[in-house]
Amino acid sequence: MELVQIVHPDKSYEVLEAMVKHVEGLLQSLQLPYRILRLCGGDMSFASALTYDFEVYSAAQQKWLEVSSVSNFESFQTNRMKIRYRDGSSKTQLVHSLNGSSLALPRIVAALLENNQGSNGIELPFVLHSYFGDTRITI
Repeated sequence: MELVQIVHPDKSYEVLEAMVKHVEGLLQSLQLPYRILRLCGGDMSFASALTYDFEVYSAAQQKWLEVSSVSNFESFQTNRMKIRYRDGSSKTQLVHSLNGSSLALPRIVAALLENNQGSNGIELPFVLHSYFGDTRITI
């Protein structure tokens, strides 16, 4: 699932931080070991002004795997789409665009299985209990 927002330039970094908190909240509710990386210029796409990657730990592979990314493209995309607004002096200005991905489902499922496996099965995070009708997947 893609997360897309078109916002006033004055609010784009505030919205970016809200998007980061949203994805972080999803990972916290799944009780997975995660980290958030602020990418350097060489690791971002040429269109992005700022990108955060979210990674979960894969116990089986013993490494961190990317499960989400959130970026502020400022006016790069909106310039190409010609999305503008009129400011207080009636001048047209470009809005900012932000893009993100929710969570990469295959990697999330793998991380849930790998990180929660015990002798009695796979312990599920509380947030999933009502969906499974139980607290664990029995093996």
